[in-house]
Amino acid sequence: MNPRTTRLVLILSAFLAGLVLCFAVVLLVTGRGPAPLANPTAAIGGPFRLTDQNGQTITDRDLKGHPSLVFFGFTHCPEICPTALADISQIIDTLGPDGGKVNALFVTVDPERDTPAVLKDYLASFNPRLIGVGGDADALAAIAKAYRVYYKKVPLKDGDYTMDHTAIVYLMDKNGQFVAPFSLRRRPEDAAAELRKYL
Repeated sequence: MNPRTTRLVLILSAFLAGLVLCFAVVLLVTGRGPAPLANPTAAIGGPFRLTDQNGQTITDRDLKGHPSLVFFGFTHCPEICPTALADISQIIDTLGPDGGKVNALFVTVDPERDTPAVLKDYLASFNPRLIGVGGDADALAAIAKAYRVYYKKVPLKDGDYTMDHTAIVYLMDKNGQFVAPFSLRRRPEDAAAELRKYL
């Protein structure tokens, strides 16, 4: 290809690229571009029916009207779960009177051991706003699926077992819609300030 032809091809390519870019900008400005992707957060959360530490039925509807922090774990958890629950308790305490406007749900992934009585005894060490919930295997599987939570029973050498599970704190708004993972790795004052935005 001679230099003159090469130059013409380059000019034509630049012109076409500019035309495509201009067309894309016009579509975006006029709002005629492709429809935005659906909100991926809408797929987290949903209806559930479980039993709390007092033996009472609790559903997702009982949480409506207040933001909620939802955490999945189990009472035999050696470190992650008690640390997370202690952090959540401290954040609720930091909110002062507004702490009563926040739901905090601890969903067990170990229904074999975590009966309502066990949950009640375990949660006595944390903020009274914490609600421990459980249910049969099917109910647990349903809520875990709704929140995209992974959990698995892991046998130990002595015949006992532990549970492997997702360790995310889910922030849900007043309507039960997922907002974002809620970080506990910050000062309680900062976490409380973020939570207060959803009251």
